[in-house]
Amino acid sequence: MGLPRPPPDITTPPQHTLSLPRILCLHGGGVNAQIFHSQMRSILAHPSLSDRFRFVFIDAPFECAEGVGISPVYDDWGPFRRWFRWLESHQQDAKGVEAVHEAIWGSIKKGMEKDGGTGEWVGLWGFSQGAKLVGSLLAEQQMRVDEGRPTGLTSKDREAKEQPVMWKFGVLLAGRCPFAALSAEGEKLAWLQSAAGLPAEADCDAIADRPDMKLRAPTIHVHGLRDEGIEWHRRAVRDYCAPLTTTVVEWDGPHRVPIKKTDVEKVVQAVVELVEEYGY
Repeated sequence: MGLPRPPPDITTPPQHTLSLPRILCLHGGGVNAQIFHSQMRSILAHPSLSDRFRFVFIDAPFECAEGVGISPVYDDWGPFRRWFRWLESHQQDAKGVEAVHEAIWGSIKKGMEKDGGTGEWVGLWGFSQGAKLVGSLLAEQQMRVDEGRPTGLTSKDREAKEQPVMWKFGVLLAGRCPFAALSAEGEKLAWLQSAAGLPAEADCDAIADRPDMKLRAPTIHVHGLRDEGIEWHRRAVRDYCAPLTTTVVEWDGPHRVPIKKTDVEKVVQAVVELVEEYGY
């Protein structure tokens, strides 16, 4: 028997966090923002984070079947959603890859604008396919900054002025490569999955020839040692991220968000150390 369907405001951050720096939380494939919030409950409750950040959960644009491990607990928590395709059966947008880019960016912007917080957007936090999106957003941001182009996202400050959003760090729970393209420029890079394509269509070896394209933003990678995809998670660290910018946290578990106190403590400690080192 699954859990009862949650109230609509389950993902609304607490009132006392309105002015805190904000972290955008991106769910995995075949779930949604409400389920990811529930999966993150032990991490969200940790005082070292709950008093430091405002966590904002948003929904992906595309509906799909429920993900692995969702039944029976979250059977009644649909509709379930995805950011990218990972199965041939996932329908492509008939309008093409540009429409997929617009849908993904549209969901992100809508979720950010809906939040009532006033703090700066500083971090990205994702699980599984959401972690892929974390890496993808950081890669897209880095590419735009290097080329002198706008970062792609803005937010209003307290004086209602539009300010560019600059993500400072990312937390990837079970995040695998390839990362995905989020623009026409990104679609030209062989090591990125097309936003409308499948992961296997990307050439993950190609990035070895472009070390300048590896992620320079600080990232934390959380790997379950019994996760079937762990080699791809490790490869995301080794091949897609610049040396000395990553922290790896390992825990003895499968493909899910850590919930036990000892495992949560490892993740939280890594985040606290990162934000204190960089001053976020």
